[in-house]
Amino acid sequence: MAETAGARVTSRDVARAAGVSQATVSMVLGDKWRGRVSERTAEAVRGAARELGYRPNLAARSLRLGRTRTALLVVPALTTEFFARVYTGAARVAAEHGFGVVLYPSPAGIRPASDPFDSARASLDGVIASSMAAEALAAVRGGGLPLVMLDSDPADAAAAATVNLDIAGGMRLVAEHLLSLGHRRVTHLAADVDSWTFRVRARALAEAFGAVPGTEVRTVAAPLGVDDGRRAAERALTGPGPRPTALVCDDDILSAGACKAARRLGLRVPGDLSVTGFDDLALASALEPELTTVRLPAEEVGERGMTALLAVLEGRAADGGELPVELVVRGSTAPPPATAGKDHAGYA
Repeated sequence: MAETAGARVTSRDVARAAGVSQATVSMVLGDKWRGRVSERTAEAVRGAARELGYRPNLAARSLRLGRTRTALLVVPALTTEFFARVYTGAARVAAEHGFGVVLYPSPAGIRPASDPFDSARASLDGVIASSMAAEALAAVRGGGLPLVMLDSDPADAAAAATVNLDIAGGMRLVAEHLLSLGHRRVTHLAADVDSWTFRVRARALAEAFGAVPGTEVRTVAAPLGVDDGRRAAERALTGPGPRPTALVCDDDILSAGACKAARRLGLRVPGDLSVTGFDDLALASALEPELTTVRLPAEEVGERGMTALLAVLEGRAADGGELPVELVVRGSTAPPPATAGKDHAGYA
């Protein structure tokens, strides 16, 4: 019952129902109660607010605090559900704190784009941005707004906080899995994107295989698209010299292209060629065979990003530490074929 007889429920009503002061209600609903009131009191206030259907007057609060309680989430063009899940996580935490999240998928993808928020910057409290869209944010980065970067170089001086996944650890898991199966000659189907996260993946893969004598890692770059991945995989699989026994792809979209290339060339996955991905999109289990890939906790990335921005806005230190990732082994990987030493002519 948000209203009774036309009267709006106020913080005074919540305070009366919870048996606390209005100041305590403000602290709890403004998420500034920790260290000031007990968890039991905070829950009593939240419970009373829910029971009464209390909704804070965000316009009045914004004027009082000098904030609009709006965050901007900037991501590459939404070509996969990964960033949609990031948004879901960020929006969930934002809603719990009376914030809204505006999603801006850069129309230029990962390339520089004009700043569409020049006139609206005053209506934003802060920005959360994927490193893959960072170059589209030159104006925002210099506009004085707090910036939280996702999957980004922690040394970036422009970022007030960073939220990172254990990307290097994920690629090491891929390498260890393939090495344990007996693969010694692989091609890295690398995203043709100048981004910290992809540089980390390439370095981790090279280091893991480089530590094992008799191994070789070649690299073929491709834009992030199924057809681009297919063309790059075809180059890797038909070029001079012995064919790789595995393709290590920077994301699941490229992996889908790699599997398509294998089929067109008459190769069986994983009998003739193993393929791995990164992200664990819905696509990974739609492929046949299903894709061995690294699962990234996308919603948790969004949650952590919004939580970090709230901490920055309140003058607190954001939580550090990398989010763990997980290798999901499915049917697209197996030991290399016994004929792996042949060059391409042997498979014609």
